[in-house]
Amino acid sequence: MSTYIPSAHEIERKWFVVDASGKTLGRLATEAASVLSGKRNPRYVPFMDMGDHVVVINAEKVRLTGLKSQKKVYRRYTGFLGGLREESFARLLERKPEKIVEEAIKGMLPKTKLGRKMASKLNVYRGDKHPHAAQKPVALEINA
Repeated sequence: MSTYIPSAHEIERKWFVVDASGKTLGRLATEAASVLSGKRNPRYVPFMDMGDHVVVINAEKVRLTGLKSQKKVYRRYTGFLGGLREESFARLLERKPEKIVEEAIKGMLPKTKLGRKMASKLNVYRGDKHPHAAQKPVALEINA
């Protein structure tokens, strides 16, 4: 008996919506990353994109535990000499809360072409409205 390997046209992708209000960032990110990578799928194979789509709403209401909300710093590099830019969690939360959730989830996915393909199925929105109602997303419960 040989090992079953699903073909690309056999993969059925579902849509899930996650409400981030009051959820801890890390716990939200791990659950979303496991859905995006397809590890919840019984037909999971590590070399194929078996994941489902994830829509995260209320990104501005995500929280951190302890003193991380005061001490956490997001760094990026512009590519020029001395181009290191730093921004605190509180400042980024008021300016672009979607970026906080996106970076947390993408950081838990593989750093390969496959990981980038998985991350393309992630949609993060500020507020509780999203344009994916036609896909009929199912609410994904995350334990706090």
